[in-house]
Amino acid sequence: MTTDPSPTADPSAPDRAARLRALYRAFTARDLDAVLAAMSPDVDWPNGWEGGRVHGHDGVRAYWERQWAQIRPLLRPTGVQERPDGSVAVTVAMTVRDPGGTVLSRETVRHVYRFAGDLVRRMDVER
Repeated sequence: MTTDPSPTADPSAPDRAARLRALYRAFTARDLDAVLAAMSPDVDWPNGWEGGRVHGHDGVRAYWERQWAQIRPLLRPTGVQERPDGSVAVTVAMTVRDPGGTVLSRETVRHVYRFAGDLVRRMDVER
């Protein structure tokens, strides 16, 4: 007999990788509703632009709306790795441009995600 996994069961690493790649595609498309749908309601997110952290869907939405009014980040995941502690690290090629298209920075960063079931609960940036 097989049973369907519960909606709160932790997804497997390949499922998480696919979910995270979809999250980056939605971010690039500036589809906030799709990105926020992948996050827990009490998500804890780094404010990599201004410093500190933001919390919850409203905090993340307001942060990105402020950010996108001033800069144009383009994030391209280049690798996904499940860690022994259950977190998932995504290596990201990041290019930031001003509204006119001038490149302000290019760097590679690592985003580390922690999950609550199948939703992102927390993200941290490692440089």
